[in-house]
Amino acid sequence: MRYLNPSDIRQALSYEEMMAAVEEAFLLFAQGRCAMADRSALTQGSTTLATMPCFAGGYAATKLLASCPDNPRRGLPSLYGTVLLSQGDTGQPVALLEGNTLTALRTGAIGGLAAKHLAREDAATAGLVGCGVQGLHQLTFLCQVRPIRTVYLYNHGSKDLGPFCRQLEAMVAPKPLAIETCPDPDTLLAKSDIVVTATPAKAPLFADDPAPFRGKCLIAIGSWQPDMREIPEAIWSATQEVFLELPFACQESGDLCQPLASGALKPEGLRYFGDYLLAKQAGAAPPLPHTRYFKSVGMAVFDAIAARNVYLAAQAKGLGQVLA
Repeated sequence: MRYLNPSDIRQALSYEEMMAAVEEAFLLFAQGRCAMADRSALTQGSTTLATMPCFAGGYAATKLLASCPDNPRRGLPSLYGTVLLSQGDTGQPVALLEGNTLTALRTGAIGGLAAKHLAREDAATAGLVGCGVQGLHQLTFLCQVRPIRTVYLYNHGSKDLGPFCRQLEAMVAPKPLAIETCPDPDTLLAKSDIVVTATPAKAPLFADDPAPFRGKCLIAIGSWQPDMREIPEAIWSATQEVFLELPFACQESGDLCQPLASGALKPEGLRYFGDYLLAKQAGAAPPLPHTRYFKSVGMAVFDAIAARNVYLAAQAKGLGQVLA
């Protein structure tokens, strides 16, 4: 079995190759060619343990994710993850992957893929609310698929964004990038063609006004529990459709289950992104709405295909540590 640390994972696949892995995962799910259980979660105190098992692409992968929102006060990451990759037919373990890096890259690739297919081709500005690891990778992948020249940042609290900005500049180099901080999320929304939210917010981040959302591409990745919500009800006056990954997201995310319960979001407004990719591949994609809203909660098949491709590339490149 091969252990792959963060450096190994980053060296194994390029940004484009990671997005290709995520796109394959979307298509496998849309075609019914993978098997996965809904994410299960167990909470004690403020800590949540989630498990995400999946069979896909000839392999089996299980991710164990620990969400610890109190950790930043301890100087620790709020998320810890580990992915075990096994042969799909025999169950033989072949790789153990550090899950934080894999999750950050595959989630960034999800946002990048969404922007590639949903955002205007001339989108030159991007805004990020939530300047953590996930947000960093969202912006990095956005810069691969759209001609982003200026990035706007907002982060709740007094966090020094200097290290974040320097890391972002390094990750998108040699592309020149102007970076500005905003005093509040609404200012950021007004200035940005593409808006990414990557927070654990329990209440909407923006004012309940549809006008600033119109014509934008919104990529929301932070709300993955029913009591979490990043986007206000006003979004449903700017658009009546949302692109999502799987039906279970409507139970899992407050950004979906709450407006469905209130009637602001109609079931017919749910559009599955994998189905859209299949239709686009066949040259039969329906027209996009003026305002594009993509909501991600993640799927185990993303981890399975990303882990498989990282493992195979690492094996070919001699990366990682072979365990006895």
